[in-house]
Amino acid sequence: MAAAADGLGSIAIDTTQLNMSVTDPTAWATAMNNLGMVPVGLAGQQLVTDSICVPGFDPSLSMMTGITPINPMIPGMGLVPPPPPTDVPVVKEIIHCKSCTLFPPNPNLPPPSTRERPPGCKTVFVGGLPENATEEIIQEVFEQCGDITAIRKSKKNFCHIRFAEEFMVDKAIYLSGYRMRLGSSTDKKDSGRLHVDFAQARDDFYEWECKQRMLAREERHRRKMEEDRLRPPSPPAIMHYSEHEAALLAEKLKDDSKFSEAITVLLTWIERGEVNRRSANQFYSMVQSANSHVRRLMNEKAAHEQEMEQAKESFKNALTGILTQFEQIVAVFNASTRQKAWDHFSKAQRKNIDIWRKHSEELRNAHSEQLMGIRREEEMEMSDDDSGENPSKKLRVDDSALAAQAYAIKEENDSLRWQLDAYRNEVELLKQEKGQLFRTEESLTKDQQLQFLQQTMQGMQQQLLSIQEELNNKKSELEQAKEEQTHTQAMLKVLQEQLKSAKELAEINGHDESQANEINVLTVALVNQDREKNSEKRSPGLKSEKEALLIGIISTFLHVHPFGANIEYLWSYMQQLDSRISANEIEMLLMRLPRMFKQEFTGVGATLEKRWKFCAFEGIKTI
Repeated sequence: MAAAADGLGSIAIDTTQLNMSVTDPTAWATAMNNLGMVPVGLAGQQLVTDSICVPGFDPSLSMMTGITPINPMIPGMGLVPPPPPTDVPVVKEIIHCKSCTLFPPNPNLPPPSTRERPPGCKTVFVGGLPENATEEIIQEVFEQCGDITAIRKSKKNFCHIRFAEEFMVDKAIYLSGYRMRLGSSTDKKDSGRLHVDFAQARDDFYEWECKQRMLAREERHRRKMEEDRLRPPSPPAIMHYSEHEAALLAEKLKDDSKFSEAITVLLTWIERGEVNRRSANQFYSMVQSANSHVRRLMNEKAAHEQEMEQAKESFKNALTGILTQFEQIVAVFNASTRQKAWDHFSKAQRKNIDIWRKHSEELRNAHSEQLMGIRREEEMEMSDDDSGENPSKKLRVDDSALAAQAYAIKEENDSLRWQLDAYRNEVELLKQEKGQLFRTEESLTKDQQLQFLQQTMQGMQQQLLSIQEELNNKKSELEQAKEEQTHTQAMLKVLQEQLKSAKELAEINGHDESQANEINVLTVALVNQDREKNSEKRSPGLKSEKEALLIGIISTFLHVHPFGANIEYLWSYMQQLDSRISANEIEMLLMRLPRMFKQEFTGVGATLEKRWKFCAFEGIKTI
């Protein structure tokens, strides 16, 4: 801005170079013809407005009075006026400089096109310069737009100009389209039409990025200051333990309003390790006070639960009253749609009554579903309470899941039955109103919906029956397992008693340990026999012909290996017969048949190995 202020006198009109009157339209028309431009103004019309060329202004007054000539490029004065409204056409005027003159373009021509403005643009491209234009002339013309930091002129008729600020670029763009003439020469090399456009420069983009980063830092700093200002204050520091503070804390623990603060201090002291032999009794009394606070909390919870139950009850009563009124309103609409009253209404009234009736029925059904949901939740809560009172009636996780599924299906079945009853009532009303001689499309759709609902209900009933059968099977299996468990426990108790009595007799009679070992072996054999019987009961039969074939091949293979074989060896042999079989499948099959195959451990330590042996003949011998 200082450089622009220093160069205010640089645009003073040099009378030695310009030998024509500023306000003479004929002279300007002659000059425009010499440059090959059509004169814009009419004969006798002033082409230059008073805002640039003041009528009767004498340049010599500047020497006498010290008044500086008006520079049209001064910001706010006017080479680049503020952007006018869009509906007002921009009128460009002649600009005079010391070494050249700029003539405006034809206002009837479209404005010159420019590229998209790069971010932080401070550099412009200037093309169409006269061939004899020097860097000093270019600076003289464009420094009136603002401070110029650099001019890069090419050997051809263009250059790049970098300004100090971004707004100066807009002033330079304003000169696009002007015809530039050096002095009063009419030579072709001394004239040219300027084309000013935005230029993309790395320095401009770098400065713009730096500015954006600085703005981002300022914004982060401002947000951090705002967060620090709005952040709640830190909690007060916990005081150190002393007998006086402990006595005050014991009083606070007894006060309900200060209990939360006091219990925090007590927890901090205990975590700090303030409890020792000398202060243990004092801490015990404070812990006891905290425990006594539990009773008050339970009383508050019970009071709140009672308030909640009362609120639920009042809400349910209010919802019941609303539903009753909805039923009455729907009954009014149904009575209005009967033929006795329906014929007296007009077509528009019938349409409105039908719309109101459907809307009321939708609201009635929605409220009815809500009320049924509340009652269902109450029934579930009551059933949960009953199950909590009798823990011996709890089933396993699978049984409870099946029961829940069955209950859900039952509820859905009930809701479908209620919908079916509602549809039946509507169908009966329609039949009563319109008779059985003719049936409308609406009644046909009702019958179709009724049949569909009946089919759905039958499917749901069948599914419910199948689930109940599965539940009964699970219950029977559970009872059998419990009976087997009780039988096994009884047998084990009897065998333990026999073992104790046998040991006592052995000690009294002085028998050797071999008899005791025989008794132990007998006991273990009986237990194993009982387990085998249970496993026989539990082990399922063969599922497919493939399993029978596998058992035959494995039995033959293990029979020729009397010392047994590990699962990898057996699997490698089976792979040659069927490549799709896996070792896990073979092992599961062997474990399902303990009377035919048994597993033994051979080796010690790192050489420990699991081997399977064929034992079906041993079981036949023992029978």
